[in-house]
Amino acid sequence: MDHHQEQSVRHFDHCPWLFAEAATEEQRAAQRDRQRSVCGDSEIGERCYVAESAAAFPDRLRLGDNSYIAAHAYVTGELTTGTDCTLNPFSTVRGTVALGSGVRIGAHTSLLGFNHTMATDLPVFRQPLTSRGIKVGDDVWIGSHVVVVDGVTIGDHCVIGAGAVVTKDLPAWSVAAGNPARRLRDRREAKGARPASGRDTLAGFADTARAQATELLARCWDGERYVDRPGAAPTVRAHCDAVEIAGLLLGAAPEQLDANEHVGRLAGLQDPDTGLVPEFGEALPVPDDDGFVGTGAALYHVLSVGYALDLLGSSLPHPVRGVREMTARQLVARLDGLPWRKDAWGAGAWIDSWATAAHWNPRHAHDGQAGPEALFGWLLTRADPWTGMWGSPSLEEGRLQVVNGYYRLTRGSFAQFGVPVPYPERVVDAVLDHARDSRHFGAGQENACNVLDVAHPLWLCTRQLGAGAGGDGYRSAEIRTWAERQLATALPRWREGRGFGFGPGTAGPGPEPGLQGTEMWLAIIWYLADLLGLSDDLGYRPEGVHRPEPARRGDWF
Repeated sequence: MDHHQEQSVRHFDHCPWLFAEAATEEQRAAQRDRQRSVCGDSEIGERCYVAESAAAFPDRLRLGDNSYIAAHAYVTGELTTGTDCTLNPFSTVRGTVALGSGVRIGAHTSLLGFNHTMATDLPVFRQPLTSRGIKVGDDVWIGSHVVVVDGVTIGDHCVIGAGAVVTKDLPAWSVAAGNPARRLRDRREAKGARPASGRDTLAGFADTARAQATELLARCWDGERYVDRPGAAPTVRAHCDAVEIAGLLLGAAPEQLDANEHVGRLAGLQDPDTGLVPEFGEALPVPDDDGFVGTGAALYHVLSVGYALDLLGSSLPHPVRGVREMTARQLVARLDGLPWRKDAWGAGAWIDSWATAAHWNPRHAHDGQAGPEALFGWLLTRADPWTGMWGSPSLEEGRLQVVNGYYRLTRGSFAQFGVPVPYPERVVDAVLDHARDSRHFGAGQENACNVLDVAHPLWLCTRQLGAGAGGDGYRSAEIRTWAERQLATALPRWREGRGFGFGPGTAGPGPEPGLQGTEMWLAIIWYLADLLGLSDDLGYRPEGVHRPEPARRGDWF
């Protein structure tokens, strides 16, 4: 190993989170050899790192995906971790220790899952060892220079301050510090405030959202049309999002126009020949050879305009001609040609739009469209039996495209038509695996699309499997834990009088509160709450694009 590589390895040992993106192929091969060299009964998950300088001599090691053991850590005994766990430099884990998922162990911290007896008839060095073990829940941050002694259980979502000595169990959501450590407060409460129950929190949030709905809608009206957020250009979707938010929170049309004016404006946007709705200021998209479009805003407008009109008691005035006239042969050819490997989300979005047009079209008396049997036949015979999904994961994005595409695809087809999805247990497995990917679900990484596209498939599959909230269905405890975390993270993101932003970074509309972020997060919060059996406390239920019930059932099958 040359001097440059040696420096790089030392750097990765101390900063292992950089390894996945920055390592050379030689360093990756060396890391695989390093992991194979760990002694004892060891199983190490995907995208893990074990520092060359770590003294890892376990009797038994189970290291979950996306976890690492950093420089000069000392590991003996039996260690089991969930996903996304980190043992930072100079940490010590000995005896029997079990960590949940998302656990951070600070530098120079010791988890000592064993002890000596202290009988007076033997010298200390001859005393036998005992081990009751240490258990740490999910989403726990243990600061630097902390000591956790044998027999302690630390609940989910705890934060342990630097230098603490933890000698007693800590319940979930504790913030603790000191020697011996004592519980200072509940993480969910403001300092000095009484912690609220989940039901109180949801009801209070919903009351706040309803009280501020009129203000946030007015904020996004430029005097002529709706914009997603002040300063943005007017869009068709912004008008539709405004209708959805007003219907959800106020039970009425947005007050900037009366209901008939809303209907007139939205219905007037549809081209009577193609049935498509272009974006403001853009030319009508030219259909492909099979009569329907492949990309662009017009695809989503089949959903957004159609459901906004539906909420207003109306409907699209014209059929979507490309879907009405498409033959089964043409549909299968289009499905075969969708970009399943490189853009599974785009493929799913196309199916969502086509199937939604197939839902709207029968409202027109002269519609001669065949039913979507060919669509469901193609989907049911192409689903991967190992994941229940369509498309392929990638090294760069993991399952992001596949899971997000699955949501769009199933929303418009299986969910909208009330048809059971194939392989629901495998879907739950794949979605939960994706939900542990820190690239998309690390702290501060979640955006509305990514969270919705996990929450809805989990909701859809658990209902199909007969596992209601609080039940003992397939992986229900993990699903509830994920939903609790996301709900606890989402609710504080509401901004007074402005609603929700879409999410961090440059994806979608970005972090500024606006109509799209507000409409999506209101639906997400309902799905998360329903996974926990708490949705009734919100006092609202999505009825538009994100409605939980099938919009059409029994017409075709």
